[in-house]
Amino acid sequence: MKSKKVLEWHSLDNAAKIFPPNSKKRDTKVFRFACELYELVDKNVLQNALDMTMEEFPLYRSVIKKGLFWYYLEQSHYRPEVEEESLPPCSALYDKNKKSLLFRVMYYKKRISFEVYHALSDGTGALQFFRKLVFNYVVMKHKNKFIKAKTLLDVEASRIQKMDDSFQKYYSGKKNTFKKKKVNAFRIKGMKIPEYRISVIEGIVPVDRMLAKSKEYKVSLTIFLAAVLMCAINDEIPVRMKNRPVILSIPVNLRSYYSSKTERNFFGVIYVDYDFSAGSSDLNEVTAHLKKSFKDNLMPEQMEKRINMLSSLEHNYLIKPVPLVIKDIALKVANNVEDRGYTSSLSNIGVINMPDELKPFISSFDIFVSTNKLQACVCSFENKLRISFTSAFVSTEIQRRFFKTITDMGIPVTIESNMVNEE
Repeated sequence: MKSKKVLEWHSLDNAAKIFPPNSKKRDTKVFRFACELYELVDKNVLQNALDMTMEEFPLYRSVIKKGLFWYYLEQSHYRPEVEEESLPPCSALYDKNKKSLLFRVMYYKKRISFEVYHALSDGTGALQFFRKLVFNYVVMKHKNKFIKAKTLLDVEASRIQKMDDSFQKYYSGKKNTFKKKKVNAFRIKGMKIPEYRISVIEGIVPVDRMLAKSKEYKVSLTIFLAAVLMCAINDEIPVRMKNRPVILSIPVNLRSYYSSKTERNFFGVIYVDYDFSAGSSDLNEVTAHLKKSFKDNLMPEQMEKRINMLSSLEHNYLIKPVPLVIKDIALKVANNVEDRGYTSSLSNIGVINMPDELKPFISSFDIFVSTNKLQACVCSFENKLRISFTSAFVSTEIQRRFFKTITDMGIPVTIESNMVNEE
């Protein structure tokens, strides 16, 4: 009798546990990376590149399964297949009623798109996979140009490092004293886009011009963009709600604070706020306030507190034996409370680097996410900074005000959109 092979499995990391019970049509918890090339994508070559990439990233063969107490990832034998893009952006990947891979690879004309379910990985972790996929594709497509020189990509990490649950690794067990300040944040409201779709509006601006402008305000690019976004939101706040502060959720890559090369989730979230009813709406004052707020929130000890806060629940002996069905209810409540505590989100993935030999084939990279609110994502490649807004709302006034602020500073902006609505 042939013995049945036991499949490898891993518990969901602490940041991932919130996603399965809170995934829905209006917010699928899916994010997308895309790479725009200078030539049309060859489907067959892309499929071969994906097959090669999968050999180096075993995590991406995982499916989510439900245990008695927690969800877990189980490795499958499924082979992902490249498809021509036909679905709305960030369509659902996780279905609790069936086992399926938690990512998809698509192409459309000159663009390669890679969508990932957030329970599998965060943006930084998924970018490791996507860069390798693009690398393999370009080298395969133009193998005659890469015969002599061996081109390498700087994503080298062992299998153990890639699969590492860094939340568990760096959980210190210290008593958690982290407390989030409870404030009544301004929440954007309005008519939602039908059929649970999202609008995508992207602005492409020169990196050097944006960095020079943020330097004028003596802040980082992330702080500068956060301030511009806050001011754009403030312009849309009704007078009767001006007493509510604008609060932004800012994801933080914890790999910057710890020695981790994991391709799984390893991020924290900080919240920065500004009360326009008590302070000036002048951009100088907003950036100065945010500069201090970012500094206070990004102290290493604050990051440690956030890791301990996330990990403490899993190590709590009273919570461990609670059935998953009860935990799901609690996680839904916790997510709803968290959701009411902020206005919008801004995520800066940073600079995306590729080997010099590949740069002549690549135009740009971008990233955006599913959302039930309004969210901005930022990344850059060479001198192209892409600021991508996704929104569940029909109105695009905040996005318009944001980009108008930048153009009024003399910085050129090229706008691209999926044209969900007619505004």
